[in-house]
Amino acid sequence: MTDTRTRDTLELGAPETGGCSSKDTMREAAAKAGKGDLLDQYARDYPLDERKQGPHDQPQSMCPAFGSLRVGLRMKRTATVLSGSACCVYGLTFTSHFYGARRTVGYVPFSSETLVTGKLFEDIKEAVEQLADPAQYDTIIVTNLCVPTASGVPLRLLPDQINGVRVIGIDVPGFGIPTHAEAKDVLAGAMLKCAREEAEDGPVARPDGPVSDRPTVALLGEMFPADPVGIGMMLEPLGLAAGPVVPTREWRELYSALDCAVVGAIHPFYTASVREFEAAGRSVVGSAPVGRDGTAAWLDAIGAACGVAQAKIDATKNAFLPAIEGALAGMPIKGRITVSGYEGSELLVARLLIESGAEVPYVGTACPKTRWSDSDREWLEAKGIRVNYRASLEEDIAAVDEFGPDLAIGTTPVVQHAKQTATPALYFTNLISARPLMGPAGAGSLAQVVNAALGNKARFDRMRDFFEGVGADDNAGIWQDTPVDRPQFKKKFAAQTAAALKAAEAVGS
Repeated sequence: MTDTRTRDTLELGAPETGGCSSKDTMREAAAKAGKGDLLDQYARDYPLDERKQGPHDQPQSMCPAFGSLRVGLRMKRTATVLSGSACCVYGLTFTSHFYGARRTVGYVPFSSETLVTGKLFEDIKEAVEQLADPAQYDTIIVTNLCVPTASGVPLRLLPDQINGVRVIGIDVPGFGIPTHAEAKDVLAGAMLKCAREEAEDGPVARPDGPVSDRPTVALLGEMFPADPVGIGMMLEPLGLAAGPVVPTREWRELYSALDCAVVGAIHPFYTASVREFEAAGRSVVGSAPVGRDGTAAWLDAIGAACGVAQAKIDATKNAFLPAIEGALAGMPIKGRITVSGYEGSELLVARLLIESGAEVPYVGTACPKTRWSDSDREWLEAKGIRVNYRASLEEDIAAVDEFGPDLAIGTTPVVQHAKQTATPALYFTNLISARPLMGPAGAGSLAQVVNAALGNKARFDRMRDFFEGVGADDNAGIWQDTPVDRPQFKKKFAAQTAAALKAAEAVGS
C-alpha cells in the first residue's frame, strides 16, 4: 500500500488576521495580558479621528518608539534600554544614530520561552541592576516595544530606584500610540510625574546653572535652539523669563519646569505632560509667538495668565510687533504652498508662511486636534484654509494633486510624489523645523529656503522633460534600445507560469 503524502503547504492565513501586521490582534493580546487600562489611557490621550475608518486611517509617522527613544538619548546621565523584537531594535537604534545620538542603547533580547515563562522580565530587571551605577546615571529608562507590551511584560513591577538611580518603565507600542511625536510625550509625561512626586515628598536637588529670580514660562515641545532665547527676550519686558524646554536635556530641569508660573504649549499634543503640570497647579497656554498676529495673541495670553498689567503687555507688543512686521515685509514669499508633517508645528509654520505673503490652501498634521491648537486652527480656518488633523499619507498626497502647489512641504513620501510631478518640495523635518519660527528671529526665517525652492520650478520642468518615460514600468533599467511592449508574449508566458504553478501544487497529492 502506497503512503500518500499530504500537500506541502503551510496555511498562514491572511496577514491582517494576526501577528505584528494586525493592530487589533496585538491590542487584544495586550488587554488580555493586563495592559487594557494603559491602552485605554493612550486612547484618551492620543485619540484617532473616528471619521477616518478603513485601511488608510493611520497618520504619517515613523515607529512611535523612535520619539521616546530620542528624548531619552538626548538627556544627560540617562541610560536607555529597549525590550522588543530584534528587527525593531535594530531599526530604532540605526535611525537614532543616523539622527545624531551618541550614546549606547541597551537591548534585552527574548525568545518565545523567556517571553511566555516570564523570564524576560527577570532579564530586564537584571540588566537594570547591572546598569544602576549612580556615578554614571541619574535615570534608567526601560521601554517595551510592541511584542513585550502585547505579552504583558510588567515594567511597573520594576523598583522605582536601584542604588539611588531612578528606574522608569514605559510601554510604547505601535498599536497604541499613533505617532512618534506623541511617544515623546509618553516619556516626558512619565518623567514629569516622577519629578513632581519627588518634589512633593521633600526638597530636591538644585538645577544646574543659574536660576531666574523672575516667574518663568515653561516651554512644551521641541524647538529650534534659538527659539527659547527669542521667547525669553520677549518675556523680559513682562517681568518674566523663559523656563526649561520640555522634553528636557537633564533630570534637574524637570524640577525647574514644574516650578514655572505658566506653561506655553508650543506643541499642542503633549497631553500627558500637561496632565502633570496641571497636577502641580500650573495653567497652560496654547499656540506660540509666531508672526505678528500669533505673537500679539500669545503675549496677551501669557501676560493674562501671569497677572501682568495690560499696559506692560501693550508696551511689550509695541516694542516687538513692528520688528516682526518689518522682517515679514522685507522677506516676502509669493506662491501657493501646501504644508504637511508629523512634528506638531505644522499649523505654526502655515501661519508664518501666510503672514509672509504665501497662499496656503492646505495644512495637514499627523497629530490630533487638541484645545491647545484651537487658536491656530481658528485663525487658519478664518482665512479659508483647510486644516486636517490626523492626516494620512494618502490625504496629504491628494491635497498636493488637488491644489497643484508651487511648493509642497511635507514628509519624505509627499516630497517624493511632488517631485515626480515636477513640483518643488521641501522635507518638513530637516529643512523647515531646523529654523527659528518665534518672534522677530522667526519672521522671515523661512523665506530664504522657501523662495529658493520656489525658484527651482524651471529646473524641475527640464528634468521631467529630459527623463520623461525613463525608469518606469517595463522600461526601467539601462537599455541600448528602448524595449518594445509585446502583450502577446506576456499572455503566453502568464499561461505557462499558471500551468507550472498548478503542476507544482499537484506534486505529492
